[in-house]
Amino acid sequence: MFDDVLDVFSETIQIIILVAAMMVVVEFIEIRFKNVIRRKITENHVNQIVIASLLGAIPGCTDAFFIVSLYTHGLVGFGALVAVMLSTAGDDAFVMLAMIPEAAMLIFGVCVLLSIVGGFIADRIAKRINLKTMQPCEIEIHDEEITLKHFLKEHAYVHIFKKHIPKLFLWIFFTIFVLDFLVRNFELEPMISGLPKLTLIVFAALIGIIPESGPHLLFVALFSKGLIPFSVLLVNTLSQDGHGLLPLLSYSVKDTINVQIFTTLFALIVGIILFLLGL
Repeated sequence: MFDDVLDVFSETIQIIILVAAMMVVVEFIEIRFKNVIRRKITENHVNQIVIASLLGAIPGCTDAFFIVSLYTHGLVGFGALVAVMLSTAGDDAFVMLAMIPEAAMLIFGVCVLLSIVGGFIADRIAKRINLKTMQPCEIEIHDEEITLKHFLKEHAYVHIFKKHIPKLFLWIFFTIFVLDFLVRNFELEPMISGLPKLTLIVFAALIGIIPESGPHLLFVALFSKGLIPFSVLLVNTLSQDGHGLLPLLSYSVKDTINVQIFTTLFALIVGIILFLLGL
């Protein structure tokens, strides 16, 4: 038993080192080019949705927070908000790159394309049903002067290593440990493969409603062990928003619910189409 725990701990450490390195690099790039991105994304309606979708595919929740901030200021529309939530996988994207790199890159690319489609559909539906979205919020978008010392202390240490890494470590460790235990002691593969694929797709979409990155790791781990098909992992990635929607929740519960309804239904529709196509 101790050896099993040690093996899982070692695997988790290897994953978390790679995840932490990627998080630091991505956060630095995002901060460095934030103002350029803001100018580009607010130029026109098409840019809003396309760039929001591309930003969402970047691992981490920072880009989703950024779009939420622009949305609360009335600088981007509902379609851009939906697009970024469809394409983002939150902090779990780093774990996907560490555990299933090839599948992760494919999923990120597919999610970008689907989120662009979903963003335009959401905008069209919002206008058709006259969906009332929140009024711009009079709060300041904070632009800070970044020095290397400030970045290392406030972003690398406080934000990434102190806030995100411990939680990610626990999620990864316990997810891998539980799955390994189940695989060793139970016939997990026939149990899961025996479930109807449509049931797995619906479950994957509904789990995505949880405003937390961790539950998504279950599907990543299951896929890495060959226990679920690509389509189920894709549906869960589309549906879940990581922590991306949490800032919006503090501004508008109604808008948060509207986004969740759309992303969940959109993910379900994609899953059903893939199911009908036999994928």
